[in-house]
Amino acid sequence: MQGVAMVDAPLQGQYKAMAVCWVLGLGTLFAWNSLVTIEDYYYVLFPEYHPSRVLTCLYQPFALAILAIFSYNEAEVDTRRRILVGYNLFFLGTFMLIIVDLATSGTGGIGYFISICAIVGAFGVASAHVEGGVVGELSFMCPEFIQSFFAGLGAAGALTSALRLVTKAAFKNYDNGLRKGAMLFLGISTFIELLCVLSYAIYFPRLPIVKYYRSKAASEGSKTVSADLAAAGIQKKSSDTEVQNDANLPHRLSNKQLLVQNIDYALDLFLIYVLTLSIFPGFIFENTGEHQLGSWYPLVLVAVYNVLDLISRYIPVVHFLKIESRKGLMILILSRFLFVPAFYFTAKYGDQAGMIMLTSVLGLTNGYLSVCGPEQNALGNILVLCLLSGIFVGGCLNWLWLIGKDTY
Repeated sequence: MQGVAMVDAPLQGQYKAMAVCWVLGLGTLFAWNSLVTIEDYYYVLFPEYHPSRVLTCLYQPFALAILAIFSYNEAEVDTRRRILVGYNLFFLGTFMLIIVDLATSGTGGIGYFISICAIVGAFGVASAHVEGGVVGELSFMCPEFIQSFFAGLGAAGALTSALRLVTKAAFKNYDNGLRKGAMLFLGISTFIELLCVLSYAIYFPRLPIVKYYRSKAASEGSKTVSADLAAAGIQKKSSDTEVQNDANLPHRLSNKQLLVQNIDYALDLFLIYVLTLSIFPGFIFENTGEHQLGSWYPLVLVAVYNVLDLISRYIPVVHFLKIESRKGLMILILSRFLFVPAFYFTAKYGDQAGMIMLTSVLGLTNGYLSVCGPEQNALGNILVLCLLSGIFVGGCLNWLWLIGKDTY
Protein backbone atom coordinates (compact mmCIF):
# COMPACT_ATOMS: atom_id res chain seq x y z
CA MET A 1 0.00 0.00 0.00
CA GLN A 2 2.82 2.41 0.80
CA GLY A 3 4.37 1.79 -2.60
CA VAL A 4 1.10 2.61 -4.35
CA ALA A 5 0.69 5.77 -2.29
CA MET A 6 4.20 6.92 -3.25
CA VAL A 7 3.49 6.37 -6.94
CA ASP A 8 0.18 8.27 -6.76
CA ALA A 9 1.52 11.06 -4.57
CA PRO A 10 3.08 13.14 -7.35
CA LEU A 11 -0.25 13.14 -9.21
CA GLN A 12 -2.22 14.71 -6.36
CA GLY A 13 -2.61 18.45 -6.79
CA GLN A 14 -0.46 18.74 -9.91
CA TYR A 15 -2.77 21.16 -11.74
CA LYS A 16 -3.30 23.22 -8.60
CA ALA A 17 0.47 23.46 -8.18
CA MET A 18 0.85 24.48 -11.84
CA ALA A 19 -1.72 27.24 -11.31
CA VAL A 20 0.21 28.51 -8.28
CA CYS A 21 3.46 28.44 -10.28
CA TRP A 22 1.80 30.53 -12.99
CA VAL A 23 0.66 33.09 -10.40
CA LEU A 24 4.18 33.16 -8.91
CA GLY A 25 5.64 33.84 -12.35
CA LEU A 26 3.10 36.59 -12.90
CA GLY A 27 3.93 38.21 -9.56
CA THR A 28 7.67 38.06 -10.21
CA LEU A 29 7.47 40.63 -13.01
CA PHE A 30 4.13 42.31 -12.31
CA ALA A 31 5.52 44.93 -9.92
CA TRP A 32 8.24 46.04 -12.32
CA ASN A 33 5.93 46.00 -15.34
CA SER A 34 3.48 48.07 -13.33
CA LEU A 35 6.09 50.81 -13.02
CA VAL A 36 6.84 50.65 -16.74
CA THR A 37 3.17 50.89 -17.74
CA ILE A 38 2.28 53.87 -15.49
CA GLU A 39 5.22 55.92 -16.67
CA ASP A 40 2.84 58.02 -18.74
CA TYR A 41 1.63 59.29 -15.34
CA TYR A 42 5.17 59.71 -14.02
CA TYR A 43 6.19 61.69 -17.11
CA VAL A 44 3.43 64.18 -16.27
CA LEU A 45 4.71 64.44 -12.67
CA PHE A 46 8.45 64.38 -13.44
CA PRO A 47 8.93 65.60 -17.02
CA GLU A 48 12.57 66.59 -16.41
CA TYR A 49 13.73 63.47 -14.55
CA HIS A 50 13.59 60.85 -17.37
CA PRO A 51 11.66 58.34 -15.19
CA SER A 52 11.80 55.36 -17.57
CA ARG A 53 15.58 55.59 -17.96
CA VAL A 54 16.40 56.48 -14.34
CA LEU A 55 14.18 53.78 -12.82
CA THR A 56 15.51 51.09 -15.17
CA CYS A 57 19.11 51.91 -14.26
CA LEU A 58 18.30 51.99 -10.53
CA TYR A 59 16.50 48.65 -10.54
CA GLN A 60 19.27 46.53 -11.99
CA PRO A 61 22.31 47.21 -9.72
CA PHE A 62 20.34 46.08 -6.66
CA ALA A 63 19.10 42.97 -8.45
CA LEU A 64 22.58 42.14 -9.76
CA ALA A 65 24.36 42.59 -6.43
CA ILE A 66 21.92 40.46 -4.45
CA LEU A 67 21.72 37.76 -7.13
CA ALA A 68 25.52 37.56 -7.31
CA ILE A 69 25.58 36.91 -3.56
CA PHE A 70 22.92 34.24 -3.89
CA SER A 71 24.74 32.58 -6.79
CA TYR A 72 27.94 32.36 -4.73
CA ASN A 73 26.17 30.99 -1.63
CA GLU A 74 23.49 29.02 -3.46
CA ALA A 75 23.83 25.75 -1.52
CA GLU A 76 23.47 27.39 1.90
CA VAL A 77 20.50 29.70 1.28
CA ASP A 78 17.11 28.91 2.83
CA THR A 79 15.05 28.88 -0.37
CA ARG A 80 11.64 29.26 1.25
CA ARG A 81 12.69 32.28 3.31
CA ARG A 82 14.44 33.82 0.31
CA ILE A 83 11.32 33.59 -1.86
CA LEU A 84 8.99 34.86 0.85
CA VAL A 85 11.22 37.87 1.50
CA GLY A 86 11.10 38.67 -2.21
CA TYR A 87 7.34 38.50 -2.63
CA ASN A 88 6.78 40.47 0.58
CA LEU A 89 9.07 43.20 -0.77
CA PHE A 90 7.07 43.28 -4.02
CA PHE A 91 3.82 43.57 -2.05
CA LEU A 92 5.08 46.29 0.29
CA GLY A 93 6.72 48.19 -2.59
CA THR A 94 3.58 48.37 -4.74
CA PHE A 95 1.53 49.33 -1.68
CA MET A 96 4.02 52.08 -0.81
CA LEU A 97 3.75 53.52 -4.32
CA ILE A 98 0.09 54.21 -3.55
CA ILE A 99 0.84 55.56 -0.06
CA VAL A 100 3.54 57.94 -1.31
CA ASP A 101 1.26 59.29 -4.02
CA LEU A 102 -1.57 59.84 -1.54
CA ALA A 103 0.78 61.48 0.95
CA THR A 104 2.00 63.97 -1.68
CA SER A 105 -1.44 64.38 -3.30
CA GLY A 106 0.13 63.51 -6.64
CA THR A 107 1.91 66.86 -6.86
CA GLY A 108 5.30 65.51 -7.95
CA GLY A 109 8.53 67.02 -6.69
CA ILE A 110 11.99 65.72 -5.94
CA GLY A 111 10.97 64.10 -2.64
CA TYR A 112 8.28 62.04 -4.35
CA PHE A 113 10.68 60.99 -7.10
CA ILE A 114 13.38 59.93 -4.60
CA SER A 115 10.76 57.83 -2.78
CA ILE A 116 9.89 56.06 -6.02
CA CYS A 117 13.60 55.46 -6.67
CA ALA A 118 13.96 53.85 -3.23
CA ILE A 119 10.98 51.58 -3.92
CA VAL A 120 12.48 50.61 -7.28
CA GLY A 121 15.70 49.61 -5.48
CA ALA A 122 13.57 47.39 -3.21
CA PHE A 123 11.99 45.85 -6.32
CA GLY A 124 15.49 44.99 -7.58
CA VAL A 125 16.31 43.26 -4.29
CA ALA A 126 12.97 41.42 -4.43
CA SER A 127 13.56 40.25 -8.00
CA ALA A 128 16.92 38.73 -7.05
CA HIS A 129 15.31 36.92 -4.13
CA VAL A 130 12.41 35.55 -6.14
CA GLU A 131 13.41 34.70 -9.70
CA GLY A 132 16.50 32.59 -9.10
CA GLY A 133 14.96 31.11 -5.93
CA VAL A 134 11.78 29.90 -7.59
CA VAL A 135 13.60 28.55 -10.64
CA GLY A 136 16.04 26.73 -8.35
CA GLU A 137 13.28 25.21 -6.24
CA LEU A 138 11.07 24.16 -9.13
CA SER A 139 14.05 22.50 -10.82
CA PHE A 140 13.73 19.80 -8.15
CA MET A 141 10.15 19.18 -9.23
CA CYS A 142 8.41 18.30 -12.50
CA PRO A 143 9.04 20.25 -15.75
CA GLU A 144 5.43 21.39 -15.91
CA PHE A 145 6.01 23.60 -12.86
CA ILE A 146 8.93 25.39 -14.52
CA GLN A 147 6.89 25.81 -17.71
CA SER A 148 3.96 27.28 -15.78
CA PHE A 149 6.25 29.68 -13.93
CA PHE A 150 7.82 30.95 -17.16
CA ALA A 151 4.36 31.20 -18.74
CA GLY A 152 3.40 33.48 -15.84
CA LEU A 153 6.56 35.55 -16.42
CA GLY A 154 5.64 35.94 -20.06
CA ALA A 155 2.03 36.86 -19.26
CA ALA A 156 3.04 39.63 -16.82
CA GLY A 157 3.89 42.20 -19.47
CA ALA A 158 0.81 41.59 -21.61
CA LEU A 159 -1.53 41.57 -18.61
CA THR A 160 -0.11 44.77 -17.11
CA SER A 161 -0.43 46.52 -20.47
CA ALA A 162 -4.03 45.37 -20.89
CA LEU A 163 -4.97 46.43 -17.36
CA ARG A 164 -3.27 49.80 -17.79
CA LEU A 165 -5.17 50.52 -21.00
CA VAL A 166 -8.43 49.56 -19.27
CA THR A 167 -7.79 51.71 -16.18
CA LYS A 168 -6.68 54.67 -18.31
CA ALA A 169 -9.81 54.39 -20.46
CA ALA A 170 -12.07 54.02 -17.41
CA PHE A 171 -11.04 57.42 -16.04
CA LYS A 172 -10.27 59.36 -19.20
CA ASN A 173 -13.31 61.63 -18.80
CA TYR A 174 -12.82 62.23 -15.08
CA ASP A 175 -11.10 65.14 -13.41
CA ASN A 176 -7.50 64.08 -12.67
CA GLY A 177 -8.35 60.83 -14.46
CA LEU A 178 -4.76 59.91 -15.31
CA ARG A 179 -3.84 59.78 -11.63
CA LYS A 180 -7.00 57.89 -10.64
CA GLY A 181 -6.39 55.28 -13.33
CA ALA A 182 -2.78 54.84 -12.22
CA MET A 183 -3.82 54.40 -8.56
CA LEU A 184 -6.46 51.81 -9.46
CA PHE A 185 -3.87 49.97 -11.50
CA LEU A 186 -1.39 49.99 -8.60
CA GLY A 187 -4.16 48.69 -6.32
CA ILE A 188 -4.64 45.70 -8.64
CA SER A 189 -0.88 45.14 -8.69
CA THR A 190 -0.72 45.19 -4.88
CA PHE A 191 -3.47 42.57 -4.69
CA ILE A 192 -1.63 40.28 -7.13
CA GLU A 193 1.58 40.51 -5.09
CA LEU A 194 -0.36 39.72 -1.89
CA LEU A 195 -1.85 36.72 -3.66
CA CYS A 196 1.68 35.48 -4.42
CA VAL A 197 2.70 35.82 -0.75
CA LEU A 198 -0.32 33.88 0.49
CA SER A 199 -0.15 31.24 -2.26
CA TYR A 200 3.50 30.43 -1.67
CA ALA A 201 3.45 30.70 2.13
CA ILE A 202 0.22 28.83 2.86
CA TYR A 203 -1.30 26.98 -0.09
CA PHE A 204 1.64 25.71 -2.15
CA PRO A 205 3.48 23.78 0.62
CA ARG A 206 0.31 21.89 1.58
CA LEU A 207 -0.17 20.28 -1.82
CA PRO A 208 0.75 16.55 -1.77
CA ILE A 209 2.82 16.78 -4.94
CA VAL A 210 4.89 19.62 -3.46
CA LYS A 211 5.46 17.69 -0.22
CA TYR A 212 6.59 14.70 -2.26
CA TYR A 213 9.13 16.59 -4.38
CA ARG A 214 10.55 18.56 -1.45
CA SER A 215 11.03 15.37 0.54
CA LYS A 216 12.64 13.73 -2.49
CA ALA A 217 15.00 16.70 -2.97
CA ALA A 218 16.10 16.51 0.66
CA SER A 219 16.74 12.77 0.38
CA GLU A 220 18.95 13.42 -2.66
CA GLY A 221 21.16 15.86 -0.78
CA SER A 222 19.57 19.28 -1.18
CA LYS A 223 20.60 21.54 1.72
CA THR A 224 18.20 24.38 0.97
CA VAL A 225 14.82 22.81 1.72
CA SER A 226 14.76 22.42 5.50
CA ALA A 227 12.26 25.27 5.91
CA ASP A 228 10.23 23.88 3.01
CA LEU A 229 9.99 20.52 4.74
CA ALA A 230 8.96 22.13 8.00
CA ALA A 231 6.20 24.03 6.18
CA ALA A 232 5.04 20.76 4.64
CA GLY A 233 5.06 18.99 8.01
CA ILE A 234 7.84 16.59 7.01
CA GLN A 235 10.68 15.62 9.31
CA LYS A 236 14.16 15.87 7.80
CA LYS A 237 16.35 12.78 7.99
CA SER A 238 19.15 12.48 10.48
CA SER A 239 22.62 13.75 9.68
CA ASP A 240 24.01 10.20 9.56
CA THR A 241 21.50 9.31 6.88
CA GLU A 242 22.33 12.50 4.99
CA VAL A 243 26.03 11.68 4.99
CA GLN A 244 25.29 8.22 3.66
CA ASN A 245 23.03 9.67 0.98
CA ASP A 246 25.62 12.29 0.05
CA ALA A 247 28.21 9.57 -0.53
CA ASN A 248 25.91 7.89 -3.05
CA LEU A 249 24.99 11.07 -4.92
CA PRO A 250 26.27 11.70 -8.44
CA HIS A 251 28.83 14.48 -8.77
CA ARG A 252 27.20 17.87 -9.38
CA LEU A 253 28.90 20.41 -11.62
CA SER A 254 29.97 23.65 -9.99
CA ASN A 255 28.59 27.00 -11.18
CA LYS A 256 31.91 27.70 -12.89
CA GLN A 257 31.83 24.38 -14.76
CA LEU A 258 28.21 24.98 -15.81
CA LEU A 259 29.08 28.44 -17.07
CA VAL A 260 32.09 27.22 -19.07
CA GLN A 261 29.99 24.50 -20.73
CA ASN A 262 27.20 26.94 -21.58
CA ILE A 263 29.09 30.20 -22.09
CA ASP A 264 27.45 30.83 -25.47
CA TYR A 265 23.95 30.51 -23.98
CA ALA A 266 24.89 32.88 -21.17
CA LEU A 267 26.25 35.39 -23.72
CA ASP A 268 23.11 34.93 -25.86
CA LEU A 269 20.83 35.89 -23.00
CA PHE A 270 23.05 38.84 -22.07
CA LEU A 271 23.05 40.21 -25.63
CA ILE A 272 19.30 39.71 -26.09
CA TYR A 273 18.53 42.01 -23.18
CA VAL A 274 21.35 44.49 -23.86
CA LEU A 275 19.70 45.25 -27.18
CA THR A 276 16.11 45.15 -25.94
CA LEU A 277 16.69 47.41 -22.93
CA SER A 278 18.78 49.84 -24.96
CA ILE A 279 15.50 50.61 -26.74
CA PHE A 280 12.68 49.61 -24.41
CA PRO A 281 11.17 51.38 -22.50
CA GLY A 282 13.24 54.63 -22.49
CA PHE A 283 13.27 55.19 -26.25
CA ILE A 284 9.56 54.31 -26.45
CA PHE A 285 8.56 57.01 -23.97
CA GLU A 286 10.98 59.79 -24.90
CA ASN A 287 12.19 59.44 -28.49
CA THR A 288 9.18 58.46 -30.59
CA GLY A 289 7.69 61.94 -30.89
CA GLU A 290 4.07 63.10 -30.91
CA HIS A 291 1.50 61.34 -33.10
CA GLN A 292 -2.24 61.02 -33.57
CA LEU A 293 -2.59 58.68 -30.59
CA GLY A 294 -1.33 61.40 -28.23
CA SER A 295 -0.79 60.20 -24.64
CA TRP A 296 -1.97 56.72 -25.65
CA TYR A 297 0.93 56.29 -28.10
CA PRO A 298 3.64 55.03 -25.67
CA LEU A 299 1.10 52.77 -23.93
CA VAL A 300 0.13 51.23 -27.28
CA LEU A 301 3.81 50.65 -28.11
CA VAL A 302 4.42 49.02 -24.71
CA ALA A 303 1.31 46.89 -25.17
CA VAL A 304 2.21 45.58 -28.64
CA TYR A 305 5.73 44.81 -27.44
CA ASN A 306 4.44 42.84 -24.44
CA VAL A 307 1.76 40.96 -26.38
CA LEU A 308 4.19 39.87 -29.12
CA ASP A 309 6.79 38.97 -26.49
CA LEU A 310 4.24 36.69 -24.82
CA ILE A 311 3.00 35.06 -28.02
CA SER A 312 6.50 34.41 -29.34
CA ARG A 313 7.50 32.50 -26.19
CA TYR A 314 5.16 29.71 -27.30
CA ILE A 315 6.48 29.45 -30.86
CA PRO A 316 9.29 26.97 -29.91
CA VAL A 317 6.59 24.60 -28.57
CA VAL A 318 6.30 23.62 -32.25
CA HIS A 319 9.54 21.69 -32.38
CA PHE A 320 10.59 22.48 -35.99
CA LEU A 321 10.21 26.21 -35.28
CA LYS A 322 12.77 26.12 -32.48
CA ILE A 323 16.38 26.99 -33.34
CA GLU A 324 18.55 24.02 -32.35
CA SER A 325 21.85 25.30 -33.75
CA ARG A 326 23.88 27.16 -31.15
CA LYS A 327 25.74 29.02 -33.91
CA GLY A 328 22.51 29.92 -35.69
CA LEU A 329 21.06 31.24 -32.43
CA MET A 330 24.07 33.49 -31.90
CA ILE A 331 23.93 34.84 -35.48
CA LEU A 332 20.25 35.72 -35.12
CA ILE A 333 20.85 37.43 -31.77
CA LEU A 334 23.69 39.51 -33.18
CA SER A 335 21.55 40.51 -36.17
CA ARG A 336 19.06 42.11 -33.75
CA PHE A 337 21.50 44.99 -33.29
CA LEU A 338 20.20 46.24 -36.65
CA PHE A 339 17.20 47.42 -34.60
CA VAL A 340 19.33 50.37 -33.41
CA PRO A 341 19.52 52.15 -36.80
CA ALA A 342 16.02 50.91 -37.65
CA PHE A 343 14.48 52.61 -34.60
CA TYR A 344 16.56 55.75 -35.12
CA PHE A 345 15.43 56.28 -38.72
CA THR A 346 11.83 55.24 -38.02
CA ALA A 347 11.61 57.79 -35.18
CA LYS A 348 13.18 60.50 -37.35
CA TYR A 349 11.40 59.88 -40.66
CA GLY A 350 8.65 57.30 -40.12
CA ASP A 351 5.06 57.43 -38.88
CA GLN A 352 3.36 55.78 -35.93
CA ALA A 353 2.35 52.72 -37.96
CA GLY A 354 5.99 52.01 -38.79
CA MET A 355 7.03 52.40 -35.16
CA ILE A 356 4.25 50.09 -33.97
CA MET A 357 5.35 47.46 -36.49
CA LEU A 358 9.01 47.77 -35.51
CA THR A 359 8.20 47.55 -31.80
CA SER A 360 6.12 44.44 -32.50
CA VAL A 361 9.10 42.75 -34.16
CA LEU A 362 11.31 43.76 -31.22
CA GLY A 363 8.93 42.04 -28.80
CA LEU A 364 8.53 39.03 -31.10
CA THR A 365 12.27 38.38 -31.34
CA ASN A 366 12.88 39.08 -27.64
CA GLY A 367 10.37 36.50 -26.44
CA TYR A 368 11.26 33.87 -29.04
CA LEU A 369 15.03 34.02 -28.57
CA SER A 370 14.74 34.14 -24.77
CA VAL A 371 13.22 30.64 -24.68
CA CYS A 372 15.40 29.05 -27.37
CA GLY A 373 18.23 28.48 -24.89
CA PRO A 374 19.11 25.44 -22.79
CA GLU A 375 16.62 23.48 -20.70
CA GLN A 376 19.15 22.80 -17.95
CA ASN A 377 17.48 24.08 -14.81
CA ALA A 378 20.73 23.84 -12.86
CA LEU A 379 21.77 26.99 -14.69
CA GLY A 380 18.95 28.92 -12.96
CA ASN A 381 20.86 31.57 -10.99
CA ILE A 382 23.59 31.89 -13.62
CA LEU A 383 21.19 32.57 -16.49
CA VAL A 384 19.13 34.98 -14.41
CA LEU A 385 22.37 36.79 -13.52
CA CYS A 386 23.25 37.07 -17.23
CA LEU A 387 19.75 38.29 -18.02
CA LEU A 388 19.86 40.99 -15.34
CA SER A 389 23.36 42.01 -16.45
CA GLY A 390 22.06 42.48 -19.97
CA ILE A 391 19.11 44.52 -18.72
CA PHE A 392 21.43 46.76 -16.70
CA VAL A 393 23.87 47.39 -19.55
CA GLY A 394 21.01 47.94 -21.99
CA GLY A 395 19.33 50.37 -19.58
CA CYS A 396 22.56 52.36 -19.34
CA LEU A 397 23.01 52.40 -23.12
CA ASN A 398 19.44 53.71 -23.46
CA TRP A 399 20.72 57.11 -22.31
CA LEU A 400 22.70 57.41 -25.56
CA TRP A 401 19.44 58.07 -27.41
CA LEU A 402 19.29 61.48 -25.71
CA ILE A 403 22.29 62.60 -27.78
CA GLY A 404 20.91 64.79 -30.55
CA LYS A 405 17.30 64.23 -29.45
CA ASP A 406 16.37 67.81 -30.23
CA THR A 407 17.18 67.18 -33.88
CA TYR A 408 14.37 64.60 -34.25
